[in-house]
Amino acid sequence: MTENHLDILHVATECTPFFKTGGLADVIGSLPQALSMPRGAVTVILPKHQSLASDWANKLNWVTTLSVWVRWREQACHVFELEHQGIRYLFFENEYYFNRPFLYGCHDDGERYAFFCHAVLEWIGSREKKPNILHCHDWQTGLLPAYIRAKQWNDQIKTVLTIHNLAYQGQFPASIFKELLHFDDQAFSILEMDGQINYLKAGIAEADKITTVSPTYSLEIQEPAFGYKLDRLLKERANDLTGIVNGIDLDEYNPQTDKELIAPYTNRSSASDINKRSLQAEAGLSLSISTPLLAVVSRLVPEKGIQLLIEALHDMLAHERMQVVVLGNGSPELENGLNDLQHRYPTKLCFFQGFDEGRARRIYAGSDLLLMPSLFEPCGLSQLIALRYGCVPIVRETGGLKDTIQAYQPHTGTGNGFTFFNQTPGELRLTIQRALSHFHHKHQWNKLVAGCARTELGWRKSALEYQHVYDGLREQKGVFDQDDNQQRQIQKSLIEAIS
Repeated sequence: MTENHLDILHVATECTPFFKTGGLADVIGSLPQALSMPRGAVTVILPKHQSLASDWANKLNWVTTLSVWVRWREQACHVFELEHQGIRYLFFENEYYFNRPFLYGCHDDGERYAFFCHAVLEWIGSREKKPNILHCHDWQTGLLPAYIRAKQWNDQIKTVLTIHNLAYQGQFPASIFKELLHFDDQAFSILEMDGQINYLKAGIAEADKITTVSPTYSLEIQEPAFGYKLDRLLKERANDLTGIVNGIDLDEYNPQTDKELIAPYTNRSSASDINKRSLQAEAGLSLSISTPLLAVVSRLVPEKGIQLLIEALHDMLAHERMQVVVLGNGSPELENGLNDLQHRYPTKLCFFQGFDEGRARRIYAGSDLLLMPSLFEPCGLSQLIALRYGCVPIVRETGGLKDTIQAYQPHTGTGNGFTFFNQTPGELRLTIQRALSHFHHKHQWNKLVAGCARTELGWRKSALEYQHVYDGLREQKGVFDQDDNQQRQIQKSLIEAIS
């Protein structure tokens, strides 16, 4: 790395291939690699969670041990490093906070992620060369931009906060302000919302730039319906807010080399038929290439529109020639609704309760259509993976779904899926029926599927947009690294000498 490159530090709480609960892990597993190609110095800091597989843990090298304070409690933080695919990963280990079976959902999450933020600050403070860009992801790192500004490091370090899902904000009792955090009293109003401390609000208020994971979502969260009480603050920061759609790792999600598939896509048409029959057999459904097979790969929570889907399928499974495969878990009420559908229509619907990555890939490869009737969707990755595997999405026009799926127009051959807007079972049912009617026109359908597979899905364009955000911050005072400043001093001296 040469000295005039930006030094970018990503801070997040999950990352493939190390640990994953959702789409954040896929982003942190892919975006840094895309950025490192043109720019070099990219480091990712993660907690060392209990779920880190031994194959990875055995490759870690100890770097240092930090002493980290969470107000009165002092804890050691052991820092380990690993280079993987050209990226330097730092794992922050503390048995007390991170030796847990779950990444989130513990009673002391406020303290756990305050410790993590404090450890990151200790690490930065211990380094002679500070990062130029500190890129924070979601509420767990939301304190960092506020701390950077409070420490008056913001002339040296510029901060970017990415909101992956505004619904999760990190809200904790107001008492933690004095019990856990290291802010002066005047900072209380920056962190407080509705009588609680809100980690994400702190990041939104104090970050130099804010990004979220699709252009449409960046507009939606500035309105009360999607803003979760932060819409006014986000509207105030609108000039610093950018929506950049996520991509997927095209090497990781490659149907030509995917070992989870019965038939990798050396020849897409024949492989698709083999994978479809294999999936039908795995799901206990009748083997029929001519029967449209619809898929759901999702967390089973209300915001994913699962109740809408259940209501639409109750009528459709009784009257339409179709099959449905569902993979996911979540709300017991929604799981019960799907179990009831499976009981009523055992030859038409299979519900795989839980999540299995290999099965998910086989579902994408073996299904004709993917159902994503989300009530809101910051970006969504399932529709992108489905496109990569030749599975045509049916989506509601919201967030990243609206930005990545364009309605199919048979007269022009444009579009890569089927869309609807209103949150009603009737409109979803009509959209599914429209898709099914196109499915039975095979020549037309094959052209649609081929077009889906050609959709731009990787990180190239999105990485350039992130780079544009970084470059804008680079031009601000104090972000140029030492070599750049030396060059400017030389230029200044030459100008003075000439004059």
